[in-house]
Amino acid sequence: MSLTVQHVLHAAEALRGVAVRTPMLTSAALNEELGREVWVKAESQQLTGSFKLRGAYNALAALSPADRKRGVICASSGNHALALAVAARRFDVPAVVVVPEDLPAVKRRAILSHGARIVPYARLTGRRDALVHQLAHQHGLTIIPSANDERVIAGAGTVAWEMLQEVCGLATLLASVGGGGLAAGTALAASGHDPALRVFGVEPAAADDTHRSLRVGRRISIPPPFTVADGLGHSEPARIPFEINQRLLAGVLTVSEPAISEAMAYLFRHFGLVVEPSGAVAFAGLIQALDDLPDGPAGVIVSGGNVDWNTYKALLDIAMARMEASHHAAAVLH
Repeated sequence: MSLTVQHVLHAAEALRGVAVRTPMLTSAALNEELGREVWVKAESQQLTGSFKLRGAYNALAALSPADRKRGVICASSGNHALALAVAARRFDVPAVVVVPEDLPAVKRRAILSHGARIVPYARLTGRRDALVHQLAHQHGLTIIPSANDERVIAGAGTVAWEMLQEVCGLATLLASVGGGGLAAGTALAASGHDPALRVFGVEPAAADDTHRSLRVGRRISIPPPFTVADGLGHSEPARIPFEINQRLLAGVLTVSEPAISEAMAYLFRHFGLVVEPSGAVAFAGLIQALDDLPDGPAGVIVSGGNVDWNTYKALLDIAMARMEASHHAAAVLH
């Protein structure tokens, strides 16, 4: 099917009473510091701790009873796997999730607590997608991709649709890019609300497969990336989201690893949000491209908060120290 904003609206109906309508937050102190009105959509407070529940549930809601009885499977760096586990439990559907063997412990525990079966693979050397297709074929499971699925994209688009219903006059939306489903859903929602509204994707510079692909006009692969934003470490954009993003995005920004941890610090300092690195990437893009974005209020999707405490504390300590040193140097110069 050809996705439109109507599919996003249908997903919103399917998710009514299931997904949390997460808060839109703003900070007078941050707005003054940045010289711009900024609104943050705290999907870190969604059930499962990320926006992924929206797409996973919408996809399962569309399955036939026979498909649900056989079960579902996905590959994921963690958040989509957890979302599928939770959605599958609500529908009483068996779920298998193929995840990296170095999956953060907080995500592993959460997935297991919802009854899904975990199948690990080696992040850098494992043939993840081949393993998923092999298991799906052996056991008659339906594959629910993390991004390359129309219903998953439509579900993800409900994040932006809620933002646009709650705050009038947003000029820019920023969404993180991994497989590309969130950015594609955001762009679809924005195009149906106001075609003049500009949507930017943001991805780590260390995992810039979508940025590079858009520059050459086709999907390209990069070597397996390493980034602190583990949920965005893709080697190639997913096909369906890429086609939408190629058509509707204003562009894709890339951000450094230090910028990601500094964005986590900003979000904690101004909003009290505990955000995983992947969830802070869009905010890092806002900070970096502040002077180049269209004038007017900006909306930023904070996409997830599932982070191991020790990792979070270490990244925040480093970022805080770096930011304080930078502020001190600026004060001395003045």
